[in-house]
Amino acid sequence: MHRLKTRPQFQATMAGGTVSRTAHFVLHRLVLDAEGAATDRQASAALPTGPGSLPQQQGPQALFAVQGVWLGAMVPKRWARRAVTRNTIKRQIYTVGATFEARLPQAAHVVRLRTAFDRKQFVSATSDQLKQAVRAELLQLFGYAARRAGGAGAASPAQQQGGVAEPVVPC
Repeated sequence: MHRLKTRPQFQATMAGGTVSRTAHFVLHRLVLDAEGAATDRQASAALPTGPGSLPQQQGPQALFAVQGVWLGAMVPKRWARRAVTRNTIKRQIYTVGATFEARLPQAAHVVRLRTAFDRKQFVSATSDQLKQAVRAELLQLFGYAARRAGGAGAASPAQQQGGVAEPVVPC
């Protein structure tokens, strides 16, 4: 599994659409076309290089040089004030993502924290209760995304455009 590192990678992935949601998290996906990327490389090898020879439009495929499953985590300060909490949530995202790697399609994924965890319920910044709650929600998030990816073959055009069929599930 590869990690998203640059801002354009995150932006392109989030523009790809929402796959699933839970009470605190959203999973965005940008499907990477293995055949299209291979033909683009072959075609670009035949094109001249130098000033003025850049293609008119580069798609998001150029951001992901290596094919495979890509994963990024967005945990804003707005929803997790303490750095230790943000790092704990990110570790959980990458750990759960690694367990689902084989079941996810060849795509770039971003897990985004969309609301804060209640500080009254989770007093400690990195308590075991918080870790368990985050892990349970992430398992639900990735579980739905994996079922959707392995379900009925190719995604419908509405799904590719970012249509969301999963309702928000309260914890």
